[in-house]
Amino acid sequence: MSNSQELKNIMSKNIKKNLKKMGKTQTDLAKDLNLPEMTVSNWVNAKTYPRVDKIQMMADYFGLQYRSDLTEDKPDNVFPMRSELVKVPILGNIACGEPIYVAENFAGYRYEAADMLPSGKTYYLEAKGNSMEPTIPNGSLVLIREQSEVENGEIAAVLVNGDTEATLKRVKKQNGVVFLMPDNPAHEPIVVSPKNPARIIGKAMRFTVDL
Repeated sequence: MSNSQELKNIMSKNIKKNLKKMGKTQTDLAKDLNLPEMTVSNWVNAKTYPRVDKIQMMADYFGLQYRSDLTEDKPDNVFPMRSELVKVPILGNIACGEPIYVAENFAGYRYEAADMLPSGKTYYLEAKGNSMEPTIPNGSLVLIREQSEVENGEIAAVLVNGDTEATLKRVKKQNGVVFLMPDNPAHEPIVVSPKNPARIIGKAMRFTVDL
C-alpha cells in the first residue's frame, strides 16, 4: 500500500469515528460545512485526501484541538493520563426562529474536558425554536466559539436589532450581500443591510442535548 493511500485510509477512519461520536452522517457533514457531498464521500471512502484548510474545518466541526486527531492513526484505547476539566458558561438563550433577547447573565455551567474544546473563548447558548432543524434541535445547548467572522455557509450566533437580540443562522454571502439562512425551509431568511444590520459574535461548533 502506498503512503498516500495509507494517509487516505487513516483520514477515512478518523472521519467515520468522529461522525459516529456526534451521531452525524457524511451527508450532515457536507451540509453543515457547505461542502459538495461527493467531496466528503470521497474522503470517507478513502478515495481522496482533503486540503489542510478542510482538515482544519473538520477538526473545528468535531471539536478537536489538533488536526493530528484526523491525520494520524491514534489507537482508540489510548487516553490521556489526565484531562483538565474547565467550566464553560451557559449564557441566556438563542433563537432558532424569531430572535429573542439574550440576557447577559449566567444560566449555569457545563464542565468539559479541556482537550475536547476548540481553542479560543467558548460558551454555550440554548437554542430556542425550530428554524435550524433538523441540523440543530430545539432545546439544544450550542457551543459557540467567540469570533467576529465565519466562512461562507457556516452557522453563527448573530446579534441583530441593534445588538439587543441574537439568533442562530447559517451565514451565506452572495454578490456582496449577507443572508442569515435558516436550515428549516418553513422559515424566511434575514437579509443584512444598513437598515437591518447584524454582527457575528461567534461560530457554532457543536451542540449537545441532555436526555
